[in-house]
Amino acid sequence: MTTHAEPRPPSACSMQWDDAELPAWGTASYARFWVCLEQNGPWGHSAITQSHLDPEIGATLERACADHGGRLLLIRRPGPHADEPHEGAHTVLIAGCLERDPWLLTGEIDDPAQLLALPWDLLLEDDPDAATERLPELEETRDPALLVCTNGKRDVCCAVRGRPIALQASATHPGAVWECSHTGGHRFSPTGIALPSGQTYARLTGELAELALQAERRREVPDELANATHNRGRSCFKSPVQVAEAFVRQHISERKGAALTASGSQAADGVWRCEVSHNDGRSWTVDVTSEDGPELRASCAKTPGPSTVWRATPTQ
Repeated sequence: MTTHAEPRPPSACSMQWDDAELPAWGTASYARFWVCLEQNGPWGHSAITQSHLDPEIGATLERACADHGGRLLLIRRPGPHADEPHEGAHTVLIAGCLERDPWLLTGEIDDPAQLLALPWDLLLEDDPDAATERLPELEETRDPALLVCTNGKRDVCCAVRGRPIALQASATHPGAVWECSHTGGHRFSPTGIALPSGQTYARLTGELAELALQAERRREVPDELANATHNRGRSCFKSPVQVAEAFVRQHISERKGAALTASGSQAADGVWRCEVSHNDGRSWTVDVTSEDGPELRASCAKTPGPSTVWRATPTQ
């Protein structure tokens, strides 16, 4: 049975990044939709193929999601995890249309292979009915979900720092909080993804996790998390565009998640010229660049190396 580990030493990757106070902007994993499959029991380094989930089914589902711009995650209820096969139905969460008007489907399936029937391209569209027609076990919900990465075999910081947060948040929001497999960014543990928006957070506390869930119910980003310390970005954007959107969001104190849209492209000099638009007609141009930061561990298993820091500069 998996238990909770002890607090991390100062050499742990997330402790080093906390001490360096480097921004989290632009570090959300890129995903235009999320497919989350409940799989109980322990998870290995590559959880989707190293768990009690059939590795062939896991690999096929992961590849199908990636081929269409999405991500597959494993989820499980916070708490101890006995090393036993998954018994009973699997809860599924699917978040789509993240760039415009995000929606969330939930339900239970008997066999993970049923997810192979999903209409992958249509998960980017604003009507979830296409997915529920293929999988009638699913239905749309207005209730939000918070996924907290606890994949300790990938990086121990996620287990040590993520699991207590998931447990604390689930105690006050039962059924809304899940442990999840690797999402990237363990140097910012505890990390979380709010669904349906795909808004990704860094350095969560129990109190901040609760704020994230409450705000997600209103389809908002709370002021306390809309800053460079905690806002990793919206997963539907590439990293530099995440930075530009997060920069503008903080600058204008915009709470509504879908109020901003963003796009960008890289110029010959390496600078990303990004356009951020508000649904009220306002727009901003932001130049985004990256630079080397101090030498830190990108994960606990790696030796220290130059960190990467994103910088945003408004041009109008």
